[in-house]
Amino acid sequence: MAKRYRYAFTKKRQSVRGQVSAAAAVASVLLFGAAIGYALFAPKERFYVTGGICLFAALLSVYGFFAGLAGFSEKDKSHTAGMFGSIANGLIMIVWLGLYLGGR
Repeated sequence: MAKRYRYAFTKKRQSVRGQVSAAAAVASVLLFGAAIGYALFAPKERFYVTGGICLFAALLSVYGFFAGLAGFSEKDKSHTAGMFGSIANGLIMIVWLGLYLGGR
């Protein structure tokens, strides 16, 4: 008779830092959209507001990246949100860096 393997799947909660990382990625993308909308419809004299929004979104992305990495150290937690947040924030940081270095 063949051996039967019994698997037990437990429901693990998401790591808190991973959730923070995923939320920071979503917030950074939303702030990017808000900055584009503000730049299109606001008076041209208020360019500093757009720059402030973009700078805050970039710093939020950096924070989310490191929070996602820190979330991997939590034991007995699921790390899917942390993986999503770390990857998304890493890509967002590359986009922000490209925008700042490109001067647009």
